[in-house]
Amino acid sequence: MKKTLFLLLTLVGFSVQASSVLSMKERSVLIDNILEQRFSDVLPHIMEREGIDMWVLMSREYNEDPVLKTMLPSTWISARRHTMLVIYNPGNGQPLERLAVARYAVGSLFKKAWDKEAQPDQWEELKHIIEARNPSKIAINTSDSFALADGMTSTEHDKFMAVLPEALKSRVVSGERLSIGWLETRSDLEMQY
Repeated sequence: MKKTLFLLLTLVGFSVQASSVLSMKERSVLIDNILEQRFSDVLPHIMEREGIDMWVLMSREYNEDPVLKTMLPSTWISARRHTMLVIYNPGNGQPLERLAVARYAVGSLFKKAWDKEAQPDQWEELKHIIEARNPSKIAINTSDSFALADGMTSTEHDKFMAVLPEALKSRVVSGERLSIGWLETRSDLEMQY
């Protein structure tokens, strides 16, 4: 009798839990909504706290920056080709500008900012985007202390520094605290779930 009652209660418990689990499609919508809220509410505060007005993240297919991977839409498993993301905070309470210097927009989260036909060199387009915004501090994911904040490869770092004009090179800083802040801070919607 005790075994039957235990089995019955266990099955009822599983049934209740199963009915509260979102479908894959519903989870996808929730994840993207959370990500959008993180970009609109969480990241501007972290960038201001750290005094960073531009964050440049890069990933090559099959070698993703751990932070960039957390910024991809729910239906993307990884970066595509060579993905360069630029997040620019124009200040004065304006929303962040989120650009994908890549062949594709990154879902609805990052607007496509590179036309390969008009400018065949992706690095030159990245340089143009940075020069046009003239940031005071450009964060890149390099870190001696935190592996998760050290996602820019040595090759990408060398190419990035080579393409930047001399006047901008001195503005490049480690995005370590920005990366850790992004990873550790939760939005209101995340806290609800």
